[in-house]
Amino acid sequence: MSESLKLIVEAYVGLNDREAIQGLREHWQTIRGRLLASSSQWFDTSSLVRLLDNDLNEIEAGLARLQ
Repeated sequence: MSESLKLIVEAYVGLNDREAIQGLREHWQTIRGRLLASSSQWFDTSSLVRLLDNDLNEIEAGLARLQ
């Protein structure tokens, strides 16, 4: 996960801001969906999809810490 996203998730967890983390998750899911929809045989997007998946896992972990 990118260090900046990690810091953002940690800040939201510290603020107990579930809505902000859920919004972040929705945004990342939208980016991932658009990337998958626009991928073609000319561009290998698999590494970027893996990075987004890793970020989404960290976001999910942040949400789990709020429960």
